[in-house]
Amino acid sequence: MQPSIDIRNVSKSYGGGTAPGGLLALDDVSLQVGQREFLAILGPSGCGKSTLLHVVAGLTPARGELLVHGKNVTGPGLDRGVVFQDYALFPWRTVLDNVAFGLEMKKVPRHMRAAWAYKYVILVGLAGFEDRYPAQLSGGMKQRVAIARALAFDPEVLLMDEPFAALDAQTREILQTELLRIWEQTSKTILFVTHSIDEAIYLAQRVVVMTARPGRIKQIVDIDLPWPRVDSDVRSSRPFALLRHRIWELLAEEVERAQQLASPRDPVPGRGQVAADAVAQEVV
Repeated sequence: MQPSIDIRNVSKSYGGGTAPGGLLALDDVSLQVGQREFLAILGPSGCGKSTLLHVVAGLTPARGELLVHGKNVTGPGLDRGVVFQDYALFPWRTVLDNVAFGLEMKKVPRHMRAAWAYKYVILVGLAGFEDRYPAQLSGGMKQRVAIARALAFDPEVLLMDEPFAALDAQTREILQTELLRIWEQTSKTILFVTHSIDEAIYLAQRVVVMTARPGRIKQIVDIDLPWPRVDSDVRSSRPFALLRHRIWELLAEEVERAQQLASPRDPVPGRGQVAADAVAQEVV
């Protein structure tokens, strides 16, 4: 079966790459994501995992070859929906109108848009809030709107860049479970970037562990946990704990390298240290 996403020898550099003052973000990354697969990308800050997702989204040009369902990616497209960490909602639009935005871009007739968008408002659990504006919503509700908007125009692939990172722990776990429910209902291919080992294990079928900068694939870990994971005690199980320990062992060296790489010359000073601290806190 043809992969949903086929990444072939992709490299990305900024400011001249290996030249003085340049930065090589991704180095010869090859990866295939199967149709209807949920795959998570995990690694220390600055390893290029978000850059890789943006390359797949067509938002960032790179060397190499990238195909989605056999078609070369040359820029953004309606075959890919993207959910960012910061929601990126239009403040002047209601929930329903935000969700319908992709349908407008897809030239769906006006009389059909509202009914189709409302279907996805219901899917993400926001029925009754369709006439509210983003300023009237909690962070978790805003992210539900962003997910509904990305799904409403029926993309083949859903790309998610740390979508729950800014949420409190309780809301984050609730939305993780909701995302699994939505994935099981829609059968979308999902590529999910995260800093959280627990989140990656709970959500994904496979976890890609990346090296510190320049980002390469260090290892791909199969998550052999039972399905369905919704409403189960999988998070407290021994197999979950063993996977957590195994992935942390793979990450530990990369987190240390990321700390050493962090310097005032980085685009975001100290970001390697922040990520290292966040990952370290998870395994304490």
